[in-house]
Amino acid sequence: MISADIRPYRPEDRDALYDICMRTGAAGGDVRGVYRDQTLLPDIFAGPYATLEPDLAFVLDDGGRAVGYVLGTSDTARFARDFRDKWLPTVAAQHPLPGGEPGTPDAVMTAFLHRPEVMVTPALADYPAHLHISLLPGYQGRGYGRTLLATLFAALDKAGVKRVHLVMSSANTGARAFYDRIGFHQISIPAPEELTFLGRSTTA
Repeated sequence: MISADIRPYRPEDRDALYDICMRTGAAGGDVRGVYRDQTLLPDIFAGPYATLEPDLAFVLDDGGRAVGYVLGTSDTARFARDFRDKWLPTVAAQHPLPGGEPGTPDAVMTAFLHRPEVMVTPALADYPAHLHISLLPGYQGRGYGRTLLATLFAALDKAGVKRVHLVMSSANTGARAFYDRIGFHQISIPAPEELTFLGRSTTA
């Protein structure tokens, strides 16, 4: 029987976080064959959160290593500033900004890395926090995702943050059903069809 426990992130979890991010980065599926640069997505969606806001980083530990995580920020606007000022200088040389119009998955995501301000959407001002959650396939559908999110929600509520949002692939119908079950609702804002914005209170 698979069992695991939730605990705060530790710096030694970094490699596991990066691995989980790549194994689940395509609507829950593996993207290691999609991107040439195997640290690009984690340097956008995992590393900066664990580094800049470790108090809002929690992992699912199977007794040997992290097999899932939830990462968040309590203030998206501040996080975007910190991303540019504190995080981007540490990874920019490894992921140089491509010239011209981005034409590959790597180029598109590298452009995103260099423009962290795009994560700030005025229409989401009432949902200042945001999050990313990923679990390896063997740990999905066992209640761990719900517990990881409850852990993050409690930490956000303790910090005085009352609402949180996330951005997901509209094609990931399984994840959407999960989020609906735990109280998320769709936020109607101008956005590409392939993206869905969801929000909820950090309390029940």
